[in-house]
Amino acid sequence: MDLFLTKMGNRITEKRKKMGLTQESLAESSGLTTQFVSYAESGKRAMRPENLMKLASALNVSTDYLLTGDIIDKDLLILSEKLSKLTPSQVRIVETIIDEMIVLFGDNSD
Repeated sequence: MDLFLTKMGNRITEKRKKMGLTQESLAESSGLTTQFVSYAESGKRAMRPENLMKLASALNVSTDYLLTGDIIDKDLLILSEKLSKLTPSQVRIVETIIDEMIVLFGDNSD
């Protein structure tokens, strides 16, 4: 169980940092306390489903991603919504980047 919580905490930390958020700003946007975010990131404490949902929403990922690291349809929908905000030429650039990553890392990279 400890390894599971640690990995989930690592995913929360990684996503928070990629979004340029502090623990304080993530706590504020999720309606949780800074201490809760700190415990969640450290993997020291399990959390209730409703708090997991609040964190996932604030981080713009699925709860499945936080729990397991798996990308599910909801994560792809979130990505699709982001792509819809780009111009057609920007979408083509993203597509080229994805194609290059597939060649570089293979079809099953994490």
